[in-house]
Amino acid sequence: MRDEPTSGRDAATWSPLDSDGWYAARNATTALRDALVRAGLEKDFPYLRTDLNAFGHGLVELGRVSPDTAERLAELLRLALTSGFGADRGGLGHAPTTANEHQGRT
Repeated sequence: MRDEPTSGRDAATWSPLDSDGWYAARNATTALRDALVRAGLEKDFPYLRTDLNAFGHGLVELGRVSPDTAERLAELLRLALTSGFGADRGGLGHAPTTANEHQGRT
């Protein structure tokens, strides 16, 4: 407890920049943002952001969207699935991302 060694680090000095989850979430958010821009939906996801929970797990928050935006997104997903998206990955539907890259991390 109080007398335990902290290995030179205090929990209060922890930073999201020390977390692989932060970089994975940030890169996934960037990839999603770029795809939304290409689809003309950049103004329809005003709450899109990267987050990190208390356990250091990276999260991508899409936020609230209008019913029209949800319908358009659903249609884009249906089109992607009917065009064979994900077929080369065992039907998992995961696109290649930069989630494992840690650009800018020192």
